[in-house]
Amino acid sequence: MPAPKELDPSVSLEALYGAKLRKLRVRAGWTQRELGDQVPIAHSRIAQYELGKEVPTETVSGRLDKLLGADGDLHDLWQHIKRFPFPDSMRKHLECEAKATAIHKYLAHCVPGLLQTEAYAREVMRVGQPWCTPEEIEEKVAARLARKSVLTKEDPPLLWSVLDEAVVRRPIGGPAVMREQLVYVLEASTAPNVEVQVLPFAAGAHSVLGGSLTLFSFDNAPTLAYLEGDSTGQLVRDRKTVARYSHRYDLVHAAALSPAASARLIEKAIEELGTCKASEST
Repeated sequence: MPAPKELDPSVSLEALYGAKLRKLRVRAGWTQRELGDQVPIAHSRIAQYELGKEVPTETVSGRLDKLLGADGDLHDLWQHIKRFPFPDSMRKHLECEAKATAIHKYLAHCVPGLLQTEAYAREVMRVGQPWCTPEEIEEKVAARLARKSVLTKEDPPLLWSVLDEAVVRRPIGGPAVMREQLVYVLEASTAPNVEVQVLPFAAGAHSVLGGSLTLFSFDNAPTLAYLEGDSTGQLVRDRKTVARYSHRYDLVHAAALSPAASARLIEKAIEELGTCKASEST
């Protein structure tokens, strides 16, 4: 039987919850399957909780607290996590987002959160996090939409986004939702602090294949890089490494269409989505 994965409770509140849960379960002499049967939930969910990859609902957390005799400790941790409804890596991202004077992004898969419409954000959340309840999805959507205020505050940052053409072409949520989203991107790009470019398929291989990249610039602090993959995020502080990611972003930026040509490509995609919508209704 393989040894259980080591836990680092200092990584995040979720990891601390998981480490505490495992310690209590082991002390009680139960396997993950036995504890899951007592709740009752699948033992695979217990494993995800212990690894800090998922957070139980309030009801399940309360049940775990009672079963394991935690005397409210698990419930207290759960409340702290819900007070900050983002993973630790994302919280660091949000802190940078709020303080940055310029935000440069390359997006491989979807429209940046700061430019998402409600319907588009809901579909991204629903499909990407199928374990969440409808209520949890709505909480996450509301939190994402609230972030957009950073672009309209008194001294907003520059947001310069390079979107892979796949972001423009993939009809997330269907033609109507995607059309609304692309119209919103075009409208947002007319603001003096928002620029949008598209990296066309014709550009071929490029320097940031495989994920998304964000560079945060500040008035009185070094630039930071944020790497984003499937349900993961990493904030990079090392100056030499950040400089290399900045170089990679510059290469993508140079290979992208101009803002004007990008707008024309997005406009064409909007027209095609309108045609799709008309075809579906006939």
